[in-house]
Amino acid sequence: MKFLIAGLGSIGRRHLRNLVSLGEQDILLYRTHRSTLPEDELAPFPVETDLKAALAHHPDAVIVANPTALHLDVAIPAAQAGCHLLIEKPVAPQLGLEVERLQSLADAAKIKTLVGFQFRFHPVLERVKTILDAGGIGRPLHFRAHWGEYLPGWHPWEDYRQGYAARADLGGGVINTLCHPLDYLRWLFGEVRSVFAVTDRVSDLEIDVEDLAEITLRFENGVIGSVHLDFFQQPPTHWLEISGTAGLIHWDNTSGAARVYYVNEGGWDDIQPPADFERNDLFLAEMSHFLALISGQEASRCSLADGIRSLDLTTAVHQAAALGETLDLFQ
Repeated sequence: MKFLIAGLGSIGRRHLRNLVSLGEQDILLYRTHRSTLPEDELAPFPVETDLKAALAHHPDAVIVANPTALHLDVAIPAAQAGCHLLIEKPVAPQLGLEVERLQSLADAAKIKTLVGFQFRFHPVLERVKTILDAGGIGRPLHFRAHWGEYLPGWHPWEDYRQGYAARADLGGGVINTLCHPLDYLRWLFGEVRSVFAVTDRVSDLEIDVEDLAEITLRFENGVIGSVHLDFFQQPPTHWLEISGTAGLIHWDNTSGAARVYYVNEGGWDDIQPPADFERNDLFLAEMSHFLALISGQEASRCSLADGIRSLDLTTAVHQAAALGETLDLFQ
C-alpha cells in the first residue's frame, strides 16, 4: 500500500518510523518545510509541497498529522480522492459544517477511518475497561482524571510559543491538545449527559490560549467526575481514579500500571504493563491496527464518527466555560 503523511513534526515522524518498522516502504511526504526537527530521517522519502500533487500519486491512505486547525484542509481532499484516513486528534478545533462534510464524504466512499486517540491502545487501560465492563468494582460512581504537564518541556528543540499547542490560530489550548482523557472516559463509561467547565490562562507562559481547565462531567450511566488539564505542572503527572460500589481503580500513566481494590476480597491487585513497555508501543499498536483496518481485517477502534463525538465534547467544554453554564449533551 502507498501512504501519504501530511505534517512532519514530532507526531508525523513517529508515524513514519512506525510505518517503516511495520514493513511499509511506499511512503510519500507532504510538507511545508516549517518543521524545526532535523531533515536526515526524511531524506529517503519523496516529498511534495502541494497537496494536489501529493494526492496525484494515488495513495491508499493518508495520515493527517499537521496542526489541528489544518486537519480538514488535508482530510477533505484526501477523502474526495478516496483515501483511507488516520487523523490525529482532535479531528478539528471545533465542530462545524466542514466536519460534517468530511463524515459525509467518508460514508459515501466507504473510507476506513481512525482517529489518533492512542490511549485506547494502552494495555493496562484495556484491562481497566474489561474490569469495568464485567462489573469488577461494582457500579462506577465517581472518577477523577488529572493531567498536568509543562508545555515548554514537551519539545525542547523548539520555541514553545511557536508550537501549535500554544497558538489559537493552529487550534491549540489545553482542552484540544490534552483531550485524551475526555476520549478515554467516553470509551470507558459511554456518552456524556452534561458538562460544566472553568478555563483560564493563569500561568506566565507566553501563549494566547487557555492553560488550565477544570471540567465536570455527568455520564448517561450516572457516573460523575472531573477532569483537570494544565500546561504548567512540574513535574508532570497523568492519572485516573475510579470509585465504584465494590472497589476502586487507580491508573498512573508514569508507570503505566494500575492498582485495583476489590471490596469483597478486601485487598489490592496490581496490573502491570509488559516488562519492556514504552510510550511508543501505544502508537505502534495504533498503526498496526490502522494497517489491519484498511486491509479489512479489523473494524475501527476509533472511527471518524467516534472521534467526532469526542470533538462534540471538547466543543461543549469550550462553550460551557464561555457561558458559565452546565450544558446538556446528546439529547
